[in-house]
Formats: sequence, structure tokens, C-alpha cells
Amino acid sequence: MKHLFLLAASIWTIGILHAQDTIKVPPPKPAAQKLDSAKANSQKTDSAKPTRRKSEIYREAFKHVRRKFDSTLFTTKDLPTTSDYAEDLERVYQTLNRVPIVTESFVRLPEIDNKLDLEDSALDILKDRMSQSDRTLNIRNLQMFNTLLDALDKNIRGYARYLNQYDTALDGIRKEIADLRKDTLILHIFRDTALKDTFQLQLQQLKTKWRQVDSLVALNGNYVNSLKSEASAHAITITDLSYRVDQALKAVGSRAFGKERRYIWEPRSANPSSFSRANFQRSVDSERQLARFYFDNNRTNRLWLLFTGIAFYFWVWYNFHTLRRMSKLPALDEYHFSFVNPHPVAGALVFVLSLAPLFDLHAPAIYIESIEFLLMIVLSFILKKHLSRFLFYGWCTFLILFLLLPVIRILGLPFAMQRWAELFVDLASLAFASFYLFGKRKLGGRLRFIYAAAGLYLLLNLLAVVCNIFGRVTLSQIFGATAVYTFAQTVSLAVFLRLVVETFLLQIVSSRVRKGYPENFDLAAVSKSLNRFVLLLAIVLWLIVFTTNLNLFDALNDWPTDFFGHSRSVGSFSFTLGGLVLFLGIIWLANFLQRFIAYFFGDTGDDAAMDDRGQRSRLLITRLVLLIGGFLLAVAASGLSVDRITVILGALGVGVGLGLQNIVNNFVSGIILIFDRPVRIGDTVEVGDKRGRVKEIGIRSSTLLTDDGAEVIIPNGDVLSNHIVNWTLSNNHVRLALSFTIEKPTHPGALDPKAIRDVVKKHPNVLDRRDPEVMINTLTSKTEELKVYFWIKDITKTPYTTGEIRTSIYQLLDQKGIIVN
Repeated sequence: MKHLFLLAASIWTIGILHAQDTIKVPPPKPAAQKLDSAKANSQKTDSAKPTRRKSEIYREAFKHVRRKFDSTLFTTKDLPTTSDYAEDLERVYQTLNRVPIVTESFVRLPEIDNKLDLEDSALDILKDRMSQSDRTLNIRNLQMFNTLLDALDKNIRGYARYLNQYDTALDGIRKEIADLRKDTLILHIFRDTALKDTFQLQLQQLKTKWRQVDSLVALNGNYVNSLKSEASAHAITITDLSYRVDQALKAVGSRAFGKERRYIWEPRSANPSSFSRANFQRSVDSERQLARFYFDNNRTNRLWLLFTGIAFYFWVWYNFHTLRRMSKLPALDEYHFSFVNPHPVAGALVFVLSLAPLFDLHAPAIYIESIEFLLMIVLSFILKKHLSRFLFYGWCTFLILFLLLPVIRILGLPFAMQRWAELFVDLASLAFASFYLFGKRKLGGRLRFIYAAAGLYLLLNLLAVVCNIFGRVTLSQIFGATAVYTFAQTVSLAVFLRLVVETFLLQIVSSRVRKGYPENFDLAAVSKSLNRFVLLLAIVLWLIVFTTNLNLFDALNDWPTDFFGHSRSVGSFSFTLGGLVLFLGIIWLANFLQRFIAYFFGDTGDDAAMDDRGQRSRLLITRLVLLIGGFLLAVAASGLSVDRITVILGALGVGVGLGLQNIVNNFVSGIILIFDRPVRIGDTVEVGDKRGRVKEIGIRSSTLLTDDGAEVIIPNGDVLSNHIVNWTLSNNHVRLALSFTIEKPTHPGALDPKAIRDVVKKHPNVLDRRDPEVMINTLTSKTEELKVYFWIKDITKTPYTTGEIRTSIYQLLDQKGIIVN
């Protein structure tokens, strides 16, 4: 029975499985057909009669239709659905919408286009100027052409970098669009009629967007390619013009010493050129256009120059304003300032115009001439108050001679006429210099330097005359221009030197007044230090202008640049001498500034400033920051990498182990003294057997000022290694003791301790909150010892306080009839 039951169950199960395999499953319908089928079924259901029996429904549900086995039930292949097509369309839209965002980032295209047009006109002028057959092209203009071409080349490289970035972005867009054309889902939508009808609205929008993007990509691509082509053409032109300008500058040296033109006494050619107003106008226009373009491409330096002038003006004005507000302007009377005043417009102009050549070494000739002429106009107003009438008339004459040179050059005269005009100016300058140099009236005092400047002016004009007569026209122009500019620069730098020194002195006085220091200080020592620094700066400026006018600056600058810029290697360590020199130079400058930074705060090293401990401590930290900042700036500016510095520090570590430990110990001890502050500047301390006030705490050593005026220099390591007695660490209070040997009074109540305490308390330096103590000890049968203990407020006034209190006690004892032994 059991076996029959198992057999029946097995047959029943096989029948069910076989029935499932024979169920007819309809094929999948598209989405649209499914939607229509669902609607039809809904309508059929709604129209069915309500009297239909449940048994009929069940029979239909269990109705089996035999069919063949369907293997798709067990496959893992996914067929795309409507949502897949919709997501792919959305991705295409996102890609196309990103194209305007990318092209809108090409914001520099109009700017590059405008600048290329401006540079094109500048290059046309340069080509026209370089193609002229006239061999008297101005030397300074050739140098300016070279600088201008360098700026143009730098601009072109910048344009090319942006254009390449834009071109790369467009290439990326084109690649993405090309990938969209290969998308199988999008292609299937366009090939399937049902899908095309389903996404008809989306496809219409996609076509419109596609046309817009295609037009946008094509337009920007053509724009970028056009600008790249124009930039490439400019680069070729710049390379050619740079080569021609370099050759012209090289030819100046060889041509200048040779005979360029006929001797002055030789007859002229049969057809001399005549003056042309068109040539004059063309010369002026070309000078103006080139100068404007030069200024547009080199405005950063002049902005710094303008900022320097404005800062100088407000610096002087603020100091005068401070002294006026505190009613301390009479403190400046003893310094006899000549070039600074409460409204330093002229002083600021002299300061800026004197520094202008340093900011534009190869500026256009018309710019240099304008700057120098403006400088001399300002100097005329300043010197009128300080020069005699005889010297001021001479200065005005020099101003006229200076103005004639640029006028002759700009007029565009025929060469022969220009040569005679320059000869006339050089002869007039020669006579003018001889009259003032060898005349009966002698210059004295601070104007003796004019003799050296006038002597050089005379020599250069004499060389200009000789070269002009013997046909060395280029050399004559160089000597004539150099003579004028050198003399003008000498006078202006003399005023510049006094102006800067007076400004620093004004800063010192103003700072001392604000901090309550005494107004008087060691003027001679401070002026000597300031004069040395400013004189060095003036000499550098003068040499730059002098060598530039002689066309020697580039030649003198090229060899050191090549020598110091050449890379050298020691093992795996590569460096340049220029980097090392720059590194050491910045370190030296930082050390120089940290030494003289105290002048800005009115600290000239006297005892009055030493009393201001907070000021000295802040100044000490400022010096340390300058040194550390200078070191970091030197590392960054010199181009030395961090690993190279590590090698150097490793070598120094070996040196420390061998013999530099004391130096490093003192350096580290100095930093500890600065920040830990066991002693401060102005403290009264005892270090070993030395006692005095701390005058200075340096990086390596500290200075102790004794009561006798001796300055004891103690290494910082010794300061920390010894026991330090700081009498003024928390306050300036100190207890003093006075001892008197007196004869015993005949009356026991004659010596009243209270009267002695009252006398001590009356002194202003005695601390009120601590009562004085009076002790009387018997020494012999006839004498006693009187001891007085009291606290004072300021230890620095100890001798003054003890002297006055001792005198007051003597007077009191004398009044009591007590004899002091």
C-alpha cells in the first residue's frame, strides 16, 4: 500500500511539471503594444456581464495549452527597455549642454584678438623703423625695440598657452560628439519606427540642440585657429625683428669708431635732402605709438613706482602731522631741513623721478627725456631757494641745452642739418661748462661735488665735438646725450640723497616724540650711517644711468649674467653662482635691515630708549623675524631646492660636530633669551662677576652696560649657563640700606626713629606701601650704629636716591645735635 501511494504521487508531480512546460506563453510586446493591450483588457473587463459564474473563471485559469519548451526562461541576456532609451537620451543632452559652458569659458578670446591687432600695428611700425636706410637710428630706441620685442614675445607665448588650452577643450568636445554618433541605443531609436514615435518630442529637441552645438563648436574652432595662425605669424615676425635689432646693436660698437660720414669740412653731396613736414609728423607719430604700446605692456613697474611715491608722500606728511598735533614742530629747528616739508609734493616727485630709470632701464627715448625734463623742472623750484642767482641762471641755461637735444631728434631734420645742430649744442655746452668750471667764482661747501660732475660734463661734450667733426656721428650722439643725462642725474641724486636722509631723521624725531623719548640724540652718528647707505644706492643708480647712456650696460650685464647663470655641479649637487650670490645678498640685506630697523621706532641706541623694555623686546622679535624671513626669501629667490638645502645643512651638521658647537649654542641661546625672556633689554642683572643694565640682546651675544659706562659683551651661551641675578624681572623695586656711625646722644630721646622714617618717606622715589626700618646698634660706650632700610620704586635711580636721602638724614641729625663720625 505504501509503495502504491509513492508511485501515484510521483506520477502526479510529473504531470504537473509537464503541464507547466506546455503552457503557451505569448511573446513579449513592445511598450506601446503593452499599453494598448492593457487598455483593451480593461475595456473587456468593464463590458463583461456581471452574471458570469466563478466556476467558468476558475476553469479558464487552470486551462492548459500544450507548447514546446522555451529556453529563454533560463537566459541572463537583458533587453533594453524604454527607461534605458530615455536615460541614454538624457546623457546625450547633458553632453550637448556642457558644450556652451565650455565655450563660454573662452573669455580671453576677444582680449587676445584685440591685443593681437594692437601688436600687429606695433610690429608694422617696428618693421618700418628697422627698414629705414638712415644709419642714425637712436641707440636708446634700439634698446627699447629690443625690450619691446621681448615683451611681445612673452605676450605671444602667453596667448599661445591660452589658445592651446581652448583648442584642447574643443578637441575633447569633438571626441565626445563623435562618440555620440556611435551610440547603438541612439541609432536604434532612429531606426525603429515605434521608438521614434515614442520619443518624437525628445528627438526634435535633440536635433535643434545638435545644430546649435555643431555651429558653436565650428565657430569657436575657426576663431581659435585664426588666432593661433595670427599668433604664429607674429612669433615669426618677432624672431626676425629681434635678430635685426640685435645685429643693429652689435653694429653700433664697430661702426661708432669707424668713419660713418664725411669730415665736417668736406663738401656735401650734390643732392642734399631737405626738411619734410611729413617726415617730422611720421617721426612724432611713430615715437608716440611705440611709447604708448611700450607703456601698455610694461605698466607693472610704473605702478610700483607710483605706489612708492605715494607711500613716500604720506610717510613724510604723517610724521609732520604727528609733530604738529603734539605741538612739537620746533623740535625740528636744530636739524635745518632743506628738502622735506609738511606738504612734500616736490620731494615725492624728486624721489620718484630719481628712481624711474631703475624701473625702466630700456624705456623709449621720449619717456626718458620727459622724465628727466620733468625732474629738472621740479629741481628748479627746489634749487631756487638754495642757489645763488649766478648758479640758478647757470642751471636754467643747462635746462635749455638739455631741451634742445630731444627737439633736434624729434624734428626729423635732414641728416646734415641735424649734425650741425648737434655740433652747435655740444659747443655751447662746452663753453657753458668751461665758464662755470674755470670762472672766477668758486663753489664751496656742499656744492663742491658739482666740480666733478661739471668736469665729466665738459669731457663728454669735448669728445662729442671731436667725434662729430671727424664723422663719428653715432659716437658723438652717445657722448652728447650721456653728458647731459649724467650731469642732470648727478644733481638730482645729490638732492635725492639729502631728501632721504632728512626723511629718516624726521622719522626718528617723530617716533621719539610719540614714545616720550628725549628729542635730542647723537645726530652725527645716525647721519653717518644713513649717508653711507643712501650714498651706496645713489652710486648704483648713477652707474646704471651712465652705462645705459653709453650703451655699455647690456654689454657689461651680459657677461656677468652668463657667468653667474651657468649651471655648475659638484657631484650630484647642481647650482649657479648667481643663485649663491643672490642668496648671500638677500641674507646681507636682511641683516642690514635688522640693524637699522630701530631707527624707524626712534631707537638710536641711547639710554632713553633702553628704558622702554617693551619697545626693545618687540624690536628684538622684529629683528629675528627679518632674519628668518630673509633666509626663507633667499632660499626661494635663489632657486635652491629644499633637498639642496638639506645637503648644506648636513654639511653644517658635520661642522657643528667638529667646531661650530659654540656658535650654534650661542645662536640657540639667543633665541631662548628672546622668547623665554629671563632677561630683557633694560633689566639690571648680575651675570657672574659682571653687573649692569642689559643694553642689547643679539643673536650671538648680549651687551651689558656697567655703571662705569663700559659695555661688556657676553656670549648668549654664557648668559644661560651662569646663574643670573635679575633685579628687575618682575618690577624695579629694590631695598637699600644706609649706615651711619654716630655718637651717643646726651639725651636718650634725642634720636627719634619716627622722624627718620618721615624724612625717608618724603622722597618721591621711595615706595609708599613699605615703611622704612630704622635700627640702632651700640658699637662702643660712646658710639652707636644707625641703619636705615627702605624700598625704592626705580632701581636705575639708586645713586640719586641714596644721595638725597643721606643728605636729608644728615641734616636731621645735625638739627638734633647728634654728631656723625
